[in-house]
Amino acid sequence: MVRRGYLAVDIGGTKLSVGVVSLVGEVLSHGRVLTPQKNVWQALSGLIEQHIAESDVELVACGVGCGGPMSPQGEIVSTLHIPEWRNFELRKKLQQLVQIPVYIDGDAKALVQGEVWCGAVAGQTDVIGMVVSTGVGGGIISGGKILDGRSGNAGHIGHVIVVPGGRLCACGSRGCLEAHASGRSIAEITGEPAAQASPKVVAETGRLVATALVSVGATLDLRSAVIAGSVALGFGRPFFDAVQSELDRNAKIGFIQGFTVCPAGHGALSPLVGAAAVARNLGCES
Repeated sequence: MVRRGYLAVDIGGTKLSVGVVSLVGEVLSHGRVLTPQKNVWQALSGLIEQHIAESDVELVACGVGCGGPMSPQGEIVSTLHIPEWRNFELRKKLQQLVQIPVYIDGDAKALVQGEVWCGAVAGQTDVIGMVVSTGVGGGIISGGKILDGRSGNAGHIGHVIVVPGGRLCACGSRGCLEAHASGRSIAEITGEPAAQASPKVVAETGRLVATALVSVGATLDLRSAVIAGSVALGFGRPFFDAVQSELDRNAKIGFIQGFTVCPAGHGALSPLVGAAAVARNLGCES
């Protein structure tokens, strides 16, 4: 019997990941490369072609999680941490490459869809997902549906202001969560890679993430967050404890009291499960 599954692609400023995910959310195979400074498409397309060639799974669709911003359906992306991708025709190029239906969404929007499908918050109807990595992204499930917003970029918690007048962000503003809590920003602030951050930096990063979560939670009536990304998962329990402690201290209005946070259920593979969820969900709507 031929196995069927989704081709899953995760595009970030630090790494490019490709995998095959079964129709029930099991990662059957995966591979990754570091995101190069130049010729990102060549690196990504080569990784995809290699993965397709080595797979014995019938691929029904391709799902993609990509850093934003982007136009609806990922037709055009301008990923902040891939400088050469400005007005990049991602969906068209992928469609030509893989010759199966392609569905694209923001990386954190993909993440939360995967976690609600078969991850740490499976079955929840109101939850925010975050990716704390090279940058900081967010995606929100409200009333059981993914929030898209006017341009498809809803949920981008990384650009909530947490330090008024603070550091300059890649987006051009100052004091964004991403400007203070992302891997790239932590390295710039401390002079060391985020993986070598001190306990004080880990705790401060958690505090800032929670500060943003309290505001977004109160705005959208949320009491649950799931977080992935190399920085958050690399920091581990001390980071999640710091986030939870700050949430307990400041989520005081009744409808967000008890706000909880947890790590993504599939760990480092969560972005690929999320990408598959994008294909699963958007493919059903086509």
